[in-house]
Order: sequence, then C-alpha cells, then structure tokens
Amino acid sequence: MSQTSLFDLQGKIAVVTGGGGVLGGAIAEGLAAAGATVAVCDLLPDMADACASRIRQSGGTARGYALNVFNSATIVRCSDEVLSEFGGVDILVNAVGGNMKGATTAPEQSFFDISAEALNKVIDLNLVGGTILPSQIFGKSMIANPGGGSIINISSMNAFRPLTRIPGYSAAKAAVSNFTQWLAVHLAQEYNAALRVNAIAPGFFLTEQNRFLLTDKDSGGLTDRGRTILEHTPLGRFGSPGDLIGAAVWLAGDASRFVTGIVLPVDGGFSAFSGV
Repeated sequence: MSQTSLFDLQGKIAVVTGGGGVLGGAIAEGLAAAGATVAVCDLLPDMADACASRIRQSGGTARGYALNVFNSATIVRCSDEVLSEFGGVDILVNAVGGNMKGATTAPEQSFFDISAEALNKVIDLNLVGGTILPSQIFGKSMIANPGGGSIINISSMNAFRPLTRIPGYSAAKAAVSNFTQWLAVHLAQEYNAALRVNAIAPGFFLTEQNRFLLTDKDSGGLTDRGRTILEHTPLGRFGSPGDLIGAAVWLAGDASRFVTGIVLPVDGGFSAFSGV
C-alpha cells in the first residue's frame, strides 16, 4: 500500500451527523475531498442540502438527509435511506453536539438554579442522541462490513479537564470519551475486529454556540474567558473548522487501521499546557 493511498477514501461511504453545522460541515467536505461519498445529515434539511451542494460543486458526491437525534425514528429512517441509496456505511462521524445557556452558570443563574430539563437536554444532545443512538443504528449495518469501518465521535477538551460554568456539557463530553473507549472494545471483541471507534477532542473553536461565552456582544472583543483560553493555548489562536479535517481523514481510513479507542486532541496545545 502506497503512502498516499493510506489517506485515500475512494469507494467509502461516510455518514456525518450534524453535517449542516460549521464543524460537522468542514469534516464532511474534508472526507469528500479525500474521495468518500458523503451522506450529510442534519436537523435542518436545508443546512444538510447546502453542505452536500458545496461538496458536489467541488466535484464530490454527497446528498443531504434529515436527522433529529432527539427522535430515534428519524435516525432509523435516515439509516434506511442511506443504505438504500448507497448500499452501506463505512464511516460514521457523530458530529452532533453543543451546549445551551440554560445549562450554563452565570451571574443570573447559579448552579443550584440549573434545571434538570436543561441538563438532560445537553446530555441527550451530546451523549445519548448525539453519539450512542447513531452508533447503534448505523453501526448495526457496519459490523457486517468485510473491511470493517470507522466510527468517529466528537468529544471535547472538557473531557480532559472540566471547564467552569458548563457542568452539563463537561459531564456529557467526558461520557462521550468513556463511551468511545467502551464501544471500541465491544465492537472489536464481539463483532468485527476491523471496525474501529475513536474520538476527536477539539480545543476551542469559535462557533455560534459558544460565541456568547468567548466574545462580548457589544464590543465584539474577547471576554475574560476568551482571553484566558488563548493565554492557555500555546498556538495562540482559536481553531478553525478546517483544522479538524486532517484528524478526521486519518481516523476514517487505512492510515489509522491499528488505532481504536483513542481520544485525539486537536487543541493547539491546550491540553499540554499547565499554565506556567
């Protein structure tokens, strides 16, 4: 096998949940650029279709699908449609996730005021609906692949060291990392030793979901929290969506064929820096 073919995803079918979002969309486009046919799945079908359209305009093959991780029936329907359209799934990227203000401490909302409803929604979004259910539903067909496949979850720096103010999100992402390791062992031992499960742990990427924590809505500058993050990121900047593509392509293909059960930081050195 040549060095270049290690990163070639030609002939592979990839499903990216949350593919209409900024980070999920970048991963979907990156997998397509490496040769994969991509099923872009999102709660908002228009967003999924827009990403799929960008892929096709760049010469790739993609189609958008509706998928709501809070409704398992839509995940099943999406899986059935993908299997009918493309005949199988080789790569699953679980890129659905995020935080919400209701599960975040603030001057006007203490930890003791956070509702169980808000916490449950964040945990469901990131762990149960966002990671476990798609792994069950799409993974059930992947275990039959003669060549195995790759499931890639999206964890977070919060799984390494919980950050202040976001207890639900931190707990959920720590659980995603733990589940990644559990599922890697379970699938390899019980079903298919060539079906691998890993996770990417992004550092700090400025998105619409965290902008209210990192930037001041009035001045447009960084909040104290945003400045502290950059001070603890040796590369001195927030991540950009394209920074995730190399890790995703590596984990998706043969270049990582002996890698399973890891959580890979893509964080500009944040996890390596003690602060002094």
